[in-house]
Amino acid sequence: MAEKLNQQELAEQIAAWGVELGFQQLGISDIQLDTAERRLKEWLKSGFHGEMDYMSRHGQKRSRPAELVAGTIRVISARMDYLPDEQNSPTALLDDESRAYIARYALGRDYHKVLRTRLQTLADRIEAKAGAFGYRVFVDSAPVLEKPLAQKAGLGWIGKHTNLINKEAGSWFMLGEIYTDIPLPTDKAASEHCGSCRTCIDVCPTGAIIAPFVLDARRCISYLTIELKGAIPIEFRAAIGNRVFGCDDCQLFCPWNKFARHSEETDFAPRHGLDSADLVTLFSWDTTEWEKKTRGSAIRRTGHEGWLRNIAVALGNAKTSRRVIEALCSRLAHPSPLVREHVQWALLQHQ
Repeated sequence: MAEKLNQQELAEQIAAWGVELGFQQLGISDIQLDTAERRLKEWLKSGFHGEMDYMSRHGQKRSRPAELVAGTIRVISARMDYLPDEQNSPTALLDDESRAYIARYALGRDYHKVLRTRLQTLADRIEAKAGAFGYRVFVDSAPVLEKPLAQKAGLGWIGKHTNLINKEAGSWFMLGEIYTDIPLPTDKAASEHCGSCRTCIDVCPTGAIIAPFVLDARRCISYLTIELKGAIPIEFRAAIGNRVFGCDDCQLFCPWNKFARHSEETDFAPRHGLDSADLVTLFSWDTTEWEKKTRGSAIRRTGHEGWLRNIAVALGNAKTSRRVIEALCSRLAHPSPLVREHVQWALLQHQ
């Protein structure tokens, strides 16, 4: 039935529905990702993905949408702002050694759930309008090259830090996609506007952006505190500072984010005071309390063991105090060798 519709009108309707559902922008692209596929292969060959084996696990399905979902000829990409409106500046929080810095996307409800629900509603509306059609919804949950697709759809360009940047909205947004077999008209791809700026490269605490548009994930704090399951390399621990889940530095200091807008989504509002939480308090959470306070949160990805590992490092970087020492000593006999090793390292920093 979809073929009989005016595809331009349907595309315009989809964009309007997207805004109604809380997205700031939608765009449509074809599925040709030859350049992105070549760059991905080079990145994987260099080993920059570290332990993220899932980046290479699915062959070419990541860069060839029709191999992931048969019949796909278009991708509807959507972006949703997530930056909460906070009383305290995130940059000021980074300078407060007693408090934990958590990547702003993880302060509220898990973005996977928020975007997936809205995109499914959008797909339902398309089906009601166009009839049954082939589609699949994705939110950072399958082998999808979301940023190259979003750039082709006109949502922004991939910056030197490898995040997507929009000229009018900065980079504080999440992406989601609908793969579809409807031959919708495509949008104009976004052009790159980083110019000679290298702020993100210069401010990266661990030097993870090893060249413009090239990220060595093995050095990235987001990788080290979330994706890495073992010990954090000693060479990076001091640079991590008080970042206990992810890192936003390349966004916090990007000049384009002067145009960023605070999210109006209540789902993204900080929970349990995590936007300025005390390190010692977070370190005291036992498994039950951690599971309760991270329910429905992206923070769950670290597991309680990884959470304690990360906070131990942050406490090792904190100003020496009796309270910090006592907190670390309280975990010296933790059943996890991983936690114990990081606690021991942290205590050595206070000698």
